Amino acid sequence: AGEWVLDPFLGSGTTLIEARRLGRNALGVELQESVARETWSRVQREDNPHRVQSVVAQGNSQSLNFKELLQQHQIPAVQLAILHPPYHDIIRFSEQPEDLSNCPDVDAFVDRLGAVVQGVASVLEKKRFLALVIGDKYAGQNWTPLGFLSMQRVQELGFQLKSIVVKNFEETLGKRSQRELWRYRALAGGFYVFKHEYVFLFQKG
Repeated sequence: AGEWVLDPFLGSGTTLIEARRLGRNALGVELQESVARETWSRVQREDNPHRVQSVVAQGNSQSLNFKELLQQHQIPAVQLAILHPPYHDIIRFSEQPEDLSNCPDVDAFVDRLGAVVQGVASVLEKKRFLALVIGDKYAGQNWTPLGFLSMQRVQELGFQLKSIVVKNFEETLGKRSQRELWRYRALAGGFYVFKHEYVFLFQKG
């Protein structure tokens, strides 16, 4: 409690809301200006019993100078980073070419995700932690192990892998009604049913 959490793929603001509830300060970066505004409004409506700081910044996390951003808000460093990027092009979140969901191929996605990790690493304290939430990709009757390709890139950037948590969507409240849909897609596409994503936990060296 009282430490700083960084989310470079802020989206709807779940990280900032949960940080408020748990007594953590949090900084989120969102690529789309309209989404950043909506998220800030949503965060402001959340109670703040611990009187923590919540910051929403609009920008491209692939090229953003995180050190300068933290200096602007008088934040010396962050102690936890949570990354929940798009799963390549499974869902396209915008028309912006900078959006990771618009990457031309998987290699480009992994490279651009690596650029975000490098920026985050520049402000993450040593021996502290980074969590990457990501799933795999299935398209054209081919399975792409997007999660493990991304995991490997983070390791290549000097992070030590500490744990792999496999989250089964059957235990996710909002997706329990989709079991038959997953089964249908598997039968139609000719692959084994998969309904999971990974939480990779890393420690900065």
